[in-house]
Amino acid sequence: MLVRFLSWGIFISLVKSLSNQQQQHPKKPLVVLQRAINKKVSVRLKNEAEYKGKMSNVDSYMNLILEDAEEFNGSTHLANYGKVVIRGNNVLFIRLEDEL
Repeated sequence: MLVRFLSWGIFISLVKSLSNQQQQHPKKPLVVLQRAINKKVSVRLKNEAEYKGKMSNVDSYMNLILEDAEEFNGSTHLANYGKVVIRGNNVLFIRLEDEL
């Protein structure tokens, strides 16, 4: 039994921790992105191109507008752009740079 191997205090603390985790609501990706407006992001596309810049807008389809964008292929810097519009269905993942 689990109680035999744990002290009662540790067991209660473990149960409270598990119940708190179950009560927390999962984060919604669109809400997270909307809160990240005007922050630096890194966007990897399905074709393996990567863009880094300040996200100035996002819509419900997760289309993005990046300002001061840079294009990379792997670690190779390819180009600098003033503003880039990225269609949401081309996105593989978005990394919030401030959280790294």
